Amino acid sequence: MTEANTNPTEELNPFKIAQKQLDKAAAVLNLDPAIHALLREPLRELHVTLPVKMDDGTTKIFKGFRVQYNDSRGPTKGGLRFHSQETIDTVRALAAWMTWKTAVVDIPLGGGKGGVICNPKEMSMGELERLSRAYIRQVGRIIGLEKDVPAPDVYTNPQIMAWMADEYAFLKGYNEFGVITGKPLEIGGSQGRMDATARGGMYVIREAAKILGLDTNGATMVIQGFGNAGQFAALLGVELLGCKIIAVSDSKGGIYNPDGLDPQAVIDWKRENGSVIGFPGTEQVTNAELLEIPCDILTPSALESQITGANAKRITPKIVAELANGPTTPEADEIFYKNGVYVLPDFLCNAGGVTVSYFEMVQNAYDYYWDVETIHQRLDEKMTSAYHAVHETAEKFQIDMRTAAYVIAVDRVANAIKVRGWV
Repeated sequence: MTEANTNPTEELNPFKIAQKQLDKAAAVLNLDPAIHALLREPLRELHVTLPVKMDDGTTKIFKGFRVQYNDSRGPTKGGLRFHSQETIDTVRALAAWMTWKTAVVDIPLGGGKGGVICNPKEMSMGELERLSRAYIRQVGRIIGLEKDVPAPDVYTNPQIMAWMADEYAFLKGYNEFGVITGKPLEIGGSQGRMDATARGGMYVIREAAKILGLDTNGATMVIQGFGNAGQFAALLGVELLGCKIIAVSDSKGGIYNPDGLDPQAVIDWKRENGSVIGFPGTEQVTNAELLEIPCDILTPSALESQITGANAKRITPKIVAELANGPTTPEADEIFYKNGVYVLPDFLCNAGGVTVSYFEMVQNAYDYYWDVETIHQRLDEKMTSAYHAVHETAEKFQIDMRTAAYVIAVDRVANAIKVRGWV
């Protein structure tokens, strides 16, 4: 690498980035100043302190958050992260992006997000269960099917959602499974939820490739981040698009083979060895180096601010498909737009997860469940419609795709605020 992946003068605070992105769209829309000011901050947030009995008999104190950014279009909705580097500004940014995400795919929800500062990789199943239940005991008073609905995110999963739904049932005295999405099928989960984020992203890539004249059959794909979204992106990139996966990475580093990787074999290796590192027949690369590997489709699926003003000029795919939230900074966006790199922004590209979570809420509400083919069909319709609306807006205003997605989403939220008489 010739340069570091950071620039000391570049803003990397995710919430300040989210506000800057909003400001850009507000200028295009000539947004009412009062609505603009309202949309720059969360409506409400809760900070909680969680005492948890650890396996060794000690009690450890954890800090957690729940942010409800805007509920003008419906109950807030958003994931819950267990991460050692979690911050309130990250949660605020993610809640803002969830507000725009639900609006851009036009589902009747607002945006929320939660987080707990912890390292789940160092915790036992019993400790994770006690932490999950402690979190719900504190935030249970502000969540609910008609208030705010959490879901899995980084280092949380269906089992953690099940514990949380169970704890909420004890608090309420009855089952309300729709309070949490991403649950196991046994307690009201939805078919198609596990791969929904990646599948929705593949539908959007498919439509973008048609517009760009890119044949995805044999197109090369690089995936940064090999958790749930990244693994399914690899599998579905091959299955749905015919792509060749040439590099993937996780938190410990990446692997590269220009002749292509077998996604299932890499998944099995990671499960057995704890990382993709060391997979036979590959060259080891860093996460930063992986982003600069020449490819047709780059799929950032890890954490925020991976692509910045410092490295964007060396990143040259035809398409950047953001399955992660906030992987690209505003400075990098400007470089990509100038260089003709076509960005599928996070809150469009990764909206498949919240869309199928919404489907799960609908199924919970009337206690009738759809088959997986119905889920896939309805997800495809939502993602395809949203993509074309964003692309047409970008063409109309001659703006980049992220700003176009913001223009659509912010306009929908602003209209809800106006008709409700908030401003």
